Amino acid sequence: MRVLHVMAARGNGGAELYSTDVMLSLHGAGLDQVTVMHPAAPRVAEMRAVGMEVDTAPLRVPLRPVARHALRRLIRRMQPDLIHCWLRRAAELVPPGTGVPVIGWFGNYKDLRPFAHCDYFVGCTADMARSMRERGAPADRVAYIPTFPSVRPEPPVSRAALDTPADAPVLLVLSRLHPAKGLETLLNAMALLPGCHVWLAGEGALREALVAQAARLGLGGRIHFLGWRSDRGALLAAADLCVLPSRYEPFGTVILDAWSADVPLVACAADGPRAHVRNAENGMLVPIDDARALSGAIRQVLDDPALAARIVEGGRRDYETYFTPQAVTRQWLELYGRILSAHRR
Repeated sequence: MRVLHVMAARGNGGAELYSTDVMLSLHGAGLDQVTVMHPAAPRVAEMRAVGMEVDTAPLRVPLRPVARHALRRLIRRMQPDLIHCWLRRAAELVPPGTGVPVIGWFGNYKDLRPFAHCDYFVGCTADMARSMRERGAPADRVAYIPTFPSVRPEPPVSRAALDTPADAPVLLVLSRLHPAKGLETLLNAMALLPGCHVWLAGEGALREALVAQAARLGLGGRIHFLGWRSDRGALLAAADLCVLPSRYEPFGTVILDAWSADVPLVACAADGPRAHVRNAENGMLVPIDDARALSGAIRQVLDDPALAARIVEGGRRDYETYFTPQAVTRQWLELYGRILSAHRR
């Protein structure tokens, strides 16, 4: 089996991290694969270092017709058994009429039209897969395969290096700085949580607005903008709590990051957290855009070690049952096998 992956995004968000983690895991399982990625994608060097074949040439030119023509030539030369498109832009770039099955992966409730020439569709939640079927995707060509966490165990990062007191409760947020992520709500909640510090690990268009909001609220010394980080494991190991304040979150791989790192989770009730987080069992779930409820749940976990331990235990149990890299990689290999068997009949 020879698989061509196309991931056209260049960021370091959850979808990009997950897709490359899957490719790395499939490589470890012995799959023959080639990956097309943007030359500025942050993990190109890491993937090449372990012996993976990564081709950045098709995405060096931003013009879509040029990229599509380069992909067509690569497909003709490589002759893959199937093509795996990660997210909308990849699906739009892969040319029609390749002669091999094409998988479109969704990390969101996206319009199906950009995936029009995909033969199979994979959602990262069961509800997303249901939504695809309801919008017209053939039921026998839709699959649900969960994500798995992108963190690796690391020694805790130095709090002193991040200008954070050793005894301060630290709330970690792993997120793009985007309106959908509800970060304004978290900053409002911080006004009700004296002594706590927030590490915001991520970048985005809202950075200046969030810095200004933190200054208006008098939080400047307690909100730490860390930018994109590649040491999520080290940040989690040093944090007291992981917070996911999103207004909109189809799944939220951060949930799995927290569960796998044994860090208590507090989340707002967007679609993904609402489907996976059971209040006071494997996390705390609060209404969206409710700063008072968010601060209350954070304070409750920080003040109640037994509750925090119960949440950690429940998250660990769910992670080991459903979301380990081994379990998810096995599901991808099984799906590839089913698709190729059906295609060869």
